[in-house]
Amino acid sequence: MAAPARRPARRPRFRRQHSIGPYIVDLVCLSGGLVVEVDGADHARDIEADDARTRFLASHGFRVIRFWNHEVLQNPEGVCTAILQALQEEGPEQASPSPGTC
Repeated sequence: MAAPARRPARRPRFRRQHSIGPYIVDLVCLSGGLVVEVDGADHARDIEADDARTRFLASHGFRVIRFWNHEVLQNPEGVCTAILQALQEEGPEQASPSPGTC
């Protein structure tokens, strides 16, 4: 008798512009509990609002990883790698691709 066929590994699925409470997040992987935010220059001026948003999302079981717009445009492979690494990590702590970049 032949061994049962293995199912291919499932790729993470993301929703774009998804509502979580009062917020609309850029991308979310619901099964991985990961929110991906892509921030423009206006976010550099409103750190308190971003912190409140992150605290709210964390209180609802999501981890948040942030990237600047230019990172996504200039280093898409590195951003994808950081997102996949964050999905493999466990725990509610906030993931960050590299210090000082987001």
